[in-house]
Amino acid sequence: MRTVVLYELLSLDGVAEEPGDWFTDDGPEVFENLRTVIERQETVLLGRGTYDYWVDYWPRSDLEPFAGFINGTDKHVFTAHPPAEAWPNTTFVTTSAVDHVAEMKQGAGRDIGIHGSISLAGSLLRAGLVDELRLVVAPTLAGRGRRLFDDDAPMHRLVLDEVERTPAGSLFLTYRRRG
Repeated sequence: MRTVVLYELLSLDGVAEEPGDWFTDDGPEVFENLRTVIERQETVLLGRGTYDYWVDYWPRSDLEPFAGFINGTDKHVFTAHPPAEAWPNTTFVTTSAVDHVAEMKQGAGRDIGIHGSISLAGSLLRAGLVDELRLVVAPTLAGRGRRLFDDDAPMHRLVLDEVERTPAGSLFLTYRRRG
């Protein structure tokens, strides 16, 4: 069975929307943490909004470790209307994300990652399909923006596996589902 890992940058008040000016920690620890997460992944799940935002940037980027990873990794993008032109290694999924991911989890292979994609992440969290949360929490109160955890999400009990701190005050938190 495969593990679904959600990697998300968050402000202290839970904002996960494009980090813009609220996430300022660009130290080597952040990139090394990201490298540790993506080394175990062979598939990435993206919502259509994240796909549309990233497709104009990452195929031309040389920002490592993520550019090589995201450009070479199989991407499953959940959308009602696939775009005419596709990013290499992309599969557009027009069926239920919950059903598709539940089926993917049953197969053999390395981790399945979710990066960004707040709505998709929320639906998979509500369905109990996310096994591990790898959160990078910035020492910032963003004030406004879309949040990862919404008001209608059911309760989930998690186990804290790891905590690390960067010199700039960001926290790397790793939580796993119980059982």
